[in-house]
Amino acid sequence: MEITGNTRISAIIADPIHHVKTPQGINARLLANHVDGVLVPVHVSADELPAVVNGFRAMKNLQGFIVTVPHKSAILALCDEVEEDAQRIGAVNVVRRDENGRLRGYMLDGEGFVAGLKGANIPLANQTAYLAGAGGAANAIAFALAKNGVKQLTIANRTAEKAEDLIDRVSKAYPKCQYQLGSRDPSGHNLVVNATSLGLRTEDALPLDTEPLTPDQTVAEIIMQPAETALLAAAKSKGCQVHPGLPMLQNQLALMTKILAFIEEE
Repeated sequence: MEITGNTRISAIIADPIHHVKTPQGINARLLANHVDGVLVPVHVSADELPAVVNGFRAMKNLQGFIVTVPHKSAILALCDEVEEDAQRIGAVNVVRRDENGRLRGYMLDGEGFVAGLKGANIPLANQTAYLAGAGGAANAIAFALAKNGVKQLTIANRTAEKAEDLIDRVSKAYPKCQYQLGSRDPSGHNLVVNATSLGLRTEDALPLDTEPLTPDQTVAEIIMQPAETALLAAAKSKGCQVHPGLPMLQNQLALMTKILAFIEEE
């Protein structure tokens, strides 16, 4: 599609920027929906972030921008409004600019993950969930799981204090769910989620103990490459249903396209 003076612009900001795959995904969706818009990568350092965001405010044909490492937390203070769960999580990964230059922040990591589970017909309501990790993605997923009706959420992290802090914040937002601090043992949970970076490299340790896994459990990843991590391979060998990381990205792209371009995808 030809870029003209009518083309609506959005951006993705990161440092570094060369590795991002989001522009390809978003632009393909814009093209498929016949939207006169384009997403471009913008390399922004932490020091330059406030100046770039102020520049974005002044761009009248800017729809908004996607935020990735290392800016997800810092961008929070630069938004005019932040969606409630993003405020609780303490991070934002997409910002919509309105016609007056006001910026509203959202965090879609958790929503994208849950949408992927729902697309695979993996139930959440009244289920028990085990979450490995307490970092940025894990924070968003914990809130999304509680929001979507899991009855018990166990959070395990190498640094227990981070898991305890996450439990404290999620329990205040969603008190109907029961919470507990976990170990490496995921026994007794319907859904087992790896929300750590362990599995990106072949030499990585497993994020949890796979020996107790049983065929009635579903094991889910947030890692997209490799498509089958060591955790998923071990879970398969135990007869578990497995859910890869790619659907999380695919569903985030759909949500981002809707926010940035104000369209409903077919």
